[in-house]
Amino acid sequence: MVFKEIFEISKPRIVLLLVITAVTSMYTASEMHDIDFTYLNMIHIIIAGAFASAGSSALNHYYDRDIDPMMTRTRKRPIPSGRMNQKYVLLYGISISIFAILYSVFFINYVSTLFIFIGIFFYVIIYTAWLKRRSPSNIVIGGFAGSAASMAGWSAATNSMDITGFLIGMLVFIWTPSHFWCLAMKMKDDYEAARVPMLPVIIGMKKTSKYIFVNTMILLPYSIMLCMFGLGVVYLTVASFFGMLMLLYHYKLTKNPTSQTAWKAYKITAPYLTIIFVGIALDSLFNFRI
Repeated sequence: MVFKEIFEISKPRIVLLLVITAVTSMYTASEMHDIDFTYLNMIHIIIAGAFASAGSSALNHYYDRDIDPMMTRTRKRPIPSGRMNQKYVLLYGISISIFAILYSVFFINYVSTLFIFIGIFFYVIIYTAWLKRRSPSNIVIGGFAGSAASMAGWSAATNSMDITGFLIGMLVFIWTPSHFWCLAMKMKDDYEAARVPMLPVIIGMKKTSKYIFVNTMILLPYSIMLCMFGLGVVYLTVASFFGMLMLLYHYKLTKNPTSQTAWKAYKITAPYLTIIFVGIALDSLFNFRI
């Protein structure tokens, strides 16, 4: 039974998403810079990235142990439900986060390790401990933790960071507010009960829906602009289609800013990042330049 709880506090969906962004970024960097992409190197970034994400998630569970019982979505988590001792969660989170950093030092490179550390730091310290309970901009700034995963993958291939790798990583940062604010609209009552100042709690559903729409209006041209930095026809097709789809749903959300509509928009927004990064990798594979 303990393995089920460990799996849960590791937030496997987030682990999978960040590993996908890291691996696809690594593959794209390898193709763009004519570097051999080996399965061994891929395994190294998967291990380091997965443990870093799982450790950060466990520490998030530990820190939020006091407010999780107040929210319907989180009250059945291992700590508030009594299925797991909070000390073990803390020990697990710290241990595997340190393991991820050390693993990266010995098996990847120092640049990639730096971004893995930044990802852990932003999610645990900047977002969870500092901003989440203090500012409605929490998820905006904290979203850089996801960008760090992509940058870690890119630098795992190149042992450096260039403008293309940085801009691709920033896709995660720009996507995050639209994604998370949709969820926050759906869970507004939960956040209000726990006194977490998510945007819908502070400014209401209608204004939040407009913020989401504006953010997606920024995301769409930004994603297309990346074609100026070496991405081609396959990526442009994927980015344009799914960016327009997100924009359509977020426009509908401004016309009907309810939790039900927000949930529908969330279901469109959630897979966007996986699709766009797979599109980036496929673009490098087929190499149809604009």
